[in-house]
Amino acid sequence: MLTYLSLVVASLVVLAPLAVVLLTSLKTPQEVADGTGALSLPHDWLNFSNYATAFTDGHMLRAFGNTAFILLFSITGTVLIGSMTAYAIDRFDFRLKKLVMALFLIATLVPGVTTQVATFQVVNSFGLFDSRWAPVLLYMGTDIVSVYIFLQFIRGIPTSLDEAARLDGANAFTIYRKIIFPMLKPAIATVVIIKGITTYNDFYIPFLYMPSEDKGTISTALFRFKGPFGAHWEDISAGAVLVILPTLLVFLFLQRYIYNGFAQGATK
Repeated sequence: MLTYLSLVVASLVVLAPLAVVLLTSLKTPQEVADGTGALSLPHDWLNFSNYATAFTDGHMLRAFGNTAFILLFSITGTVLIGSMTAYAIDRFDFRLKKLVMALFLIATLVPGVTTQVATFQVVNSFGLFDSRWAPVLLYMGTDIVSVYIFLQFIRGIPTSLDEAARLDGANAFTIYRKIIFPMLKPAIATVVIIKGITTYNDFYIPFLYMPSEDKGTISTALFRFKGPFGAHWEDISAGAVLVILPTLLVFLFLQRYIYNGFAQGATK
């Protein structure tokens, strides 16, 4: 009984903010201004004018295009760099191997906000400020979760395959490209989903490194409805629903790949 009760409470904690956003997106400005309650029902359940306003005035279509550009290059870079890093760590013996892994782990523990001044100076020195390549390069820095997932899968691949390929004259890169990488499909699917959702929902980096309105992503596009005298919460809520829907659908359809990827990576 306590187990089901805790699950119900946890579900309510997660679903309550989503319900507030959905109900607010269907209300008129007058209903929101009346302050009748966050969970009060709208008078017209078919009031989709806020969605039209959010999509057009927020330039959501252009924001989706910018987000897709960033997602494509950052996820591709994460998969390549993460899988190569895991391959080098597992298959090669070199000096200070354990120190490199320890430093990499320590670096991931440092909050990103504390290094943003130095990071901003580096990005600005490359002339990438206010361009879509700035967040691409920052997201492309592989996180320890991606390396860990790839590493667990590579450890499950027998080294005899590498030895057989070397006898046929294959070098290290050929072994990675033709043997290791094709066998990492479950890990790649897991990393793509996790990294994609994280990048899709991120607000801080696009807001800091791409201040121009024409380079806004779907997360920063919602900021257009906040004026000097207040916020249009009905339009912001409608935009939030438009932003949530793609990630929600992707997660519902591909959640088994996420769970299977973590489970297989933990047992290998």
